[in-house]
Amino acid sequence: MATLRQLNYLVALSQEMHFRRAAERMNVTQPTLSTQIQELERRLKAPLVERGGSKVMLTPLGREIAERARRVLSDVQDIVDLAASAQHGFDGTIRLGVPPTLGPYLLPHIVPDLHASYPNLKLYVQEGKPADLQLDLHSGGFDLVVSPLPINHADLEVVRLFREPLSIVAAKDHPLASKEKIERADLANENILALEKGHHLHDQVQQLCNDFDAVLLRNYEGTSLDTLRLMVGMGVGLAFLPALYVRSEISKRDDVALLNLETSNLYRQIGLTWRKRSVHAPLFSEVATLIRDTAQAKLPEVTVIS
Repeated sequence: MATLRQLNYLVALSQEMHFRRAAERMNVTQPTLSTQIQELERRLKAPLVERGGSKVMLTPLGREIAERARRVLSDVQDIVDLAASAQHGFDGTIRLGVPPTLGPYLLPHIVPDLHASYPNLKLYVQEGKPADLQLDLHSGGFDLVVSPLPINHADLEVVRLFREPLSIVAAKDHPLASKEKIERADLANENILALEKGHHLHDQVQQLCNDFDAVLLRNYEGTSLDTLRLMVGMGVGLAFLPALYVRSEISKRDDVALLNLETSNLYRQIGLTWRKRSVHAPLFSEVATLIRDTAQAKLPEVTVIS
């Protein structure tokens, strides 16, 4: 019989499509993960992974079993949560997933209020790309995820929290930096930097480049917002950066210039999501309200969505 650990390994492999990255995701060595996948195949008497070549592929059966394994693991986690809820109420540990483009700039404002409201609640925070966070939430790896929207999944409850403006930044000596106000036409044919694929912000910036007739620099994709800021400061291109990052990391520096462009669609929406059948759903609804209230009181840059 397959073990839950083996199913976890298969799900991780289906997400990463790479044995080393899947092993790192599960905090085990690559030989351990590979051996356990082979043992799972032996127990099921069927091949799940196509081996050979530079990229890992699952067989059609492997993909089907991985998808069902996600549901099984999610159900198991719900059982654990149900037992914990019955024993401790709102005590215990909540596993929160958040992308690196948001967590460091939002959570310092939220966590103190969360702790004050629920002093016995512990928060375990882990960063990741939004697509990975959603998969891990679905399979029970997280209880709660704060992420840019959209998040589309039938089994997930999604509530909108606030709209966060995006600011355009340029090098201090860029011709647009000397303008008191820029127009949409000023961005035509300008080189734009973006995060690597897998981030909502990458897709959104790509769409903004289309809207403004700007040029997305695909060979210079950043791994973090700090990387984008540094490349902007070196004159590689312009960048669209979220307001909370600007508040935290740019307002106290002078290595880049903020451009003043008035337009209605320059923002991203932030939401909170959890599994619909989670026993902690009432708590998560309260957390959503707390985040909105805190944002309303402490973060004038954002627009709270009721």
